[in-house]
Amino acid sequence: MGLLDTILGRSKPVRPDLDQLFALPSAAITLQAGAGFAPTGVGSVCFASVEGGAFEQLRQDVRALLDADTERGGVPVEFSRDGYGYTWLLVRQPPEDTPALVNDLHAVNTALQDGGFGPQLLCSLMAFRAADPERVLALVYLYKRGTFYPFAPLPGARGERRDNALELQVRSLLADDLRVERELDRWFPVWGAPGL
Repeated sequence: MGLLDTILGRSKPVRPDLDQLFALPSAAITLQAGAGFAPTGVGSVCFASVEGGAFEQLRQDVRALLDADTERGGVPVEFSRDGYGYTWLLVRQPPEDTPALVNDLHAVNTALQDGGFGPQLLCSLMAFRAADPERVLALVYLYKRGTFYPFAPLPGARGERRDNALELQVRSLLADDLRVERELDRWFPVWGAPGL
């Protein structure tokens, strides 16, 4: 970063650190102990689709990798497209096996990044649920920022509303476990994300 960038307030983008995903299992323990939210065993990766043979081949390779255990009872991955045209890959593992879920999320992100599609990666999330099944929470990893933030939709709310108090509580609770996004305006809502 040069002097002119410093004077004009520009900053270099943070390089994605996919190994940050491996902090999720300990964060899940902290979240369950401190706020009563347990992992659901569901996670997803959101990316902008690209047309072309190379991307389709990579998508098939990711599916083959993650579906390798379906013959032994594993759940196949699901692809879906949201209203904005983004593709979501949904992964399921047993709720008590957070490390396996994180490994799957890491594998998808790494495959896309190593295949040259890192700029298409948007976010990954891991879902949690409270004792009240209507109360859900996601820990969202922003690929381009290398940070996490909590997303808590309000249950039964008319329209799309968030539980901001819970999100701030979770931010404080997980400050020692995760690299939490400091800029609240980057805590984008992920309405209708698969798995929530």
